[in-house]
Amino acid sequence: MQRIPSLDGLRAISITLVILSHLVKWRHVTLDRVETYGILGVHVFFVLSGYLITNLLLREYDRSCTISLRDFYIRRAFRIFPAAFVFVAVVIVLYWHQLRWYHVAAALAYVANMDLSRPWFFGHLWSLSIEEQFYLLWPFAVKKWHRHKSVILLCVFLATPVFRTALYALRIRNGIAGSLPVYADQLAIGCLLAVFAPRLPKIRGYVAVAMLMVVIFEPWFSGSSPARTLFQLFVLRPLLHLSIAGLVLHVIQVPYRALNWSPVAWLGKISYSVYLWQELFCSNPTLHLGYALVLPALACACLSYYLV
Repeated sequence: MQRIPSLDGLRAISITLVILSHLVKWRHVTLDRVETYGILGVHVFFVLSGYLITNLLLREYDRSCTISLRDFYIRRAFRIFPAAFVFVAVVIVLYWHQLRWYHVAAALAYVANMDLSRPWFFGHLWSLSIEEQFYLLWPFAVKKWHRHKSVILLCVFLATPVFRTALYALRIRNGIAGSLPVYADQLAIGCLLAVFAPRLPKIRGYVAVAMLMVVIFEPWFSGSSPARTLFQLFVLRPLLHLSIAGLVLHVIQVPYRALNWSPVAWLGKISYSVYLWQELFCSNPTLHLGYALVLPALACACLSYYLV
């Protein structure tokens, strides 16, 4: 599949939001409201993952009328596991005295989203675990129920907000709250975008601006009251995911020079490595170097991307 620089640009924006939110969360820098935008970056990553993986699967199915699960899993393993395992190995060396065996097992098995006691240096692995669980299940579903994939995705997209809102209303804050079903609508809307993108009309500029406004202002509704949170989870969050998908489609249809700018596209290209390694610096409670923490994070990410 040909790489789309504008999507790398979106990744670059997303990883920047994540890094800034972690710097704010751990009091390394002070930026009003930025912490609430960290999860927005993760939402964009999820939508992009759904779109890109489904695109790959559909192209293979169109070529051969089947999907080789073995080949898919091998490609994913070589792309994801080496850098992740090196990261875990470094963490074991640096923080062995703070680790329990089940923390390492959860990280290596990509079920860290279920490990509620995971230490800070594994805190970010929850989202990578959700993505890996998606990679495990979705190709099988596409191959098994190819004709019904759109119906399955639509049901997932509609059911997830109900499930997420019910968890909040019932005050369930255990491992279920960080599970794949809670975030499945973000992946599903990305998958739906891959299915229908060739048949969708070109998104006009004013529609894209409206979607961008939703993306910018939706995080401002979080946490002020239970009623407002319920409204956000059930109504605004699905609207946010639709808007993200619309913006993804828009930048595919109308490439933007700023997103295609080589330094921005480069940051998006190495965003997986950046996401892995930034936790050791930007979320480290013992370091107080402000924005300077980004430099060693980028250095480790570059070493990981180019050498591992």
